[in-house]
Amino acid sequence: MNFTEAQLLNTMAMLTFPLMRISAMFVSMPVLSVHAMPARIRVILSGVISFLIMPLLPPLPQIEMMNYAGFMIGIQQVAIGLTTGFILQMVFAAIIFAGQGIAYGMGLGFASMVDPQNGQQVPVISQLYMISATLLFLSLDGHLLLIKLLVDSFISLPIGQIFDLNDVWSILSWSSRIFSDGLLLSMPVIISLLLVNVVFGVASKSAPQLQIFSVGFPITLMLGILLMWATLPDILELLPNMFNDAFDLLKQLLRLT
Repeated sequence: MNFTEAQLLNTMAMLTFPLMRISAMFVSMPVLSVHAMPARIRVILSGVISFLIMPLLPPLPQIEMMNYAGFMIGIQQVAIGLTTGFILQMVFAAIIFAGQGIAYGMGLGFASMVDPQNGQQVPVISQLYMISATLLFLSLDGHLLLIKLLVDSFISLPIGQIFDLNDVWSILSWSSRIFSDGLLLSMPVIISLLLVNVVFGVASKSAPQLQIFSVGFPITLMLGILLMWATLPDILELLPNMFNDAFDLLKQLLRLT
């Protein structure tokens, strides 16, 4: 059995280019991109998926991997994979933003812990919402849907094509959802705590001898916990809509609509 050099390079490209796109998505997507997830598992998953879809790929452009054109195609695949996971990461960033706003309103901005998603210090309230959103994301099979969308993108957005300028502007404009959705999730608690702090400020101004702020912190803390408990079901109802909007944007970017 004889193989030519061109056949070997084409077979290598059929495996390497999909591996770049898939592995880049695993680096940036939620859940699987956490620091606690061993890199070995991500590499194994990327290799297995790339090997399985290799026979289903459309014909590749006749470009050598070891030249400038092949290098640019590899960069394109990495960019597509990173963007696919980054869209979902913005949804989780909105959740962290909402938790930070609530934590500062409750006076718990100093109570921080390491976020396993990005390794940064975030308030514990953000961690509570992050854990709830992660469990909901997994229960809805969001990670499997994200992998399916990326695998389907090899047909709708084949190797050699990349996003256009309108897609870039769509991603930039959608990033504003981090702040708008974060405020939407946290606004009921923030407004309620703000009204309580205004009442404490008026009482302290009218009767300075009461030392109202010495007892105001535990009251604000307990009220914040009760408000979180009361609004958590509503937040969990809004999260699927946020995930659906992110997946709709991904389908638009990957030409799946």
